[in-house]
Amino acid sequence: MLSYVVPKSIYPEGYHCTSDLPLPFLSIGNQKKHIGLYHMGIYAMPALVQWFTNEYPKHAKYKLDMGKSCIRLKRMDDIPYDLLAELCRKVTCKKWIAAYEYAIQR
Repeated sequence: MLSYVVPKSIYPEGYHCTSDLPLPFLSIGNQKKHIGLYHMGIYAMPALVQWFTNEYPKHAKYKLDMGKSCIRLKRMDDIPYDLLAELCRKVTCKKWIAAYEYAIQR
């Protein structure tokens, strides 16, 4: 699975479960029946998931299939690339670190 992380040079604390690993942010994996895009910001930021679920129907013909952090893309010809790019741009490294730290302090 291709993954993007916050490097330890930026966030030395790393992932709280395994601190020697960098903080995960986004992963893309080819599953048996779909491509899974795992965006941790969607899992941790309620306003972001609300924005995404409202915008998705404007960019895709088919119903959104989504779990907590996983967006399941089942049809290659209906992947909303522009919307996914905008989703990635919405969460800066600083915003993700702040949301992550807020979530683990609970």
